Amino acid sequence: MSLWKHGDKKEEKPVGVIARTSELEQICEGDKETYEALIQTMFLDPRKIGTSIKDAADNAKKLEKEKNPAKARIWYDVAGGLAIYQGNVKKVVEFFGESQRISKMPYPILKNTEKAVAKAQEYYKRYLKD
Repeated sequence: MSLWKHGDKKEEKPVGVIARTSELEQICEGDKETYEALIQTMFLDPRKIGTSIKDAADNAKKLEKEKNPAKARIWYDVAGGLAIYQGNVKKVVEFFGESQRISKMPYPILKNTEKAVAKAQEYYKRYLKD
């Protein structure tokens, strides 16, 4: 007789689970590409970030000069996320472009930045109460 019974376990599946869409998914209205671009880059509440966009960009540039690309990329991402919050498309392209250059990873937000920033702004206006 084996102490371990194989195959006797039945997996229980949840009954009546309802898929709930997030506020950002609702705003993106089935535009999966924009949703994926934003979910990777935007801060849901950037007011909680304890640095300014200028400081984040300065940190990134300093770390890049110090040959620390991993940390530089993180700071460029922070600056890019804050630029999304400010609605500054030019800065979003600049900062995430630098992140992409350093990391060699694709940043989908760079494909349609204006549309993504507009959707993010809609999210911020709707869900962030100052």
